[in-house]
Amino acid sequence: MLQDIVDFLMKFGPWGLFVHSMIDAIIFPIPALFLQVPLSLVNPHDAFMLATVGYIGCLIGTPIGYFIGKLLGNSILYKILKKEWVESATNMFQKNGDTAVLIGSFTPIPFKVFTILSGALNFPLWRLIMYAAVGRAAKFYLVGGLIYFYGQAAEKMVHNASYYLFAIAVPLIVLFLFFRKRHRKKKAAQAAAAEAAASSAEEETVQEHSAAASASAAESPEPEEQTSEVSKETRETASETPIPTTTPVSNA
Repeated sequence: MLQDIVDFLMKFGPWGLFVHSMIDAIIFPIPALFLQVPLSLVNPHDAFMLATVGYIGCLIGTPIGYFIGKLLGNSILYKILKKEWVESATNMFQKNGDTAVLIGSFTPIPFKVFTILSGALNFPLWRLIMYAAVGRAAKFYLVGGLIYFYGQAAEKMVHNASYYLFAIAVPLIVLFLFFRKRHRKKKAAQAAAAEAAASSAEEETVQEHSAAASASAAESPEPEEQTSEVSKETRETASETPIPTTTPVSNA
C-alpha cells in the first residue's frame, strides 16, 4: 500500500517529490530518497532541481511534524516506525538534544522521528529547523550530485549515500559540538569573572560609604550631649541676669 502511494506520487514528478518530502518529515514512513532517486535517474540533468524541491518540502514539513509531537507526544511514532529507531532517537535526545537532531539529519533513521520527538520533548523549534536545514541539504544534494555527475552509474551508490554521509558528517559534527561547548564554557567563565568583579566593586563601595558615615557620626556631638550643653548654658545665663526691683508707688 505504501509503495502504491510512492508510485502515485511519482506520476506528478517534482510536485510529487515535494509532497513526499513534506510528509516524510511529518508521518510517512518511506523516506523521500526512494522517490528522489528514480525521478533523478530519468533525467540526471534535473537532479539538482529535484534535490532543491525535496529540500524545500522537507523544511516545510519539519515544523508540522514538530507540532504533531507537541500535541500527541511520541507515542504515535511506535505505531508507524520500528521500535528500535524510536528508542535509539529518544536515547540520543535524552543525552543531548542538539547532537541528536544534527546527527539525525544525516542518519538512515527517518527524520520524522526527530521532528516529532523535538515537539514531544519541547526542543526549541528554531534550532530544529536550523539543524534540519544543514543536515537535509547535505543529504538531498549529495544524492542529487552523485546522479548529476555519474548518471545511471550512481544508482547503486546513492542507496548507501546516507551511510557515507553519516560516516563523514559525524566526526565533523563532534568537532563542531566540542569547540562550541568549549567556547560556551570560556564565555560562561568570563561572565562569571565579570560578575564577581562587579559584585566585589559594589561591596567595596558599600564599605566605603559605611566608613564615611561612621566617621561623620564620630565627628558630630551626640544629640543628648548637645541638649545638655544648651540647658546648662541657659541656666547659667538665667543666674547671671539681674532681677529687676519694683518701687512701690505712694498714694499720697
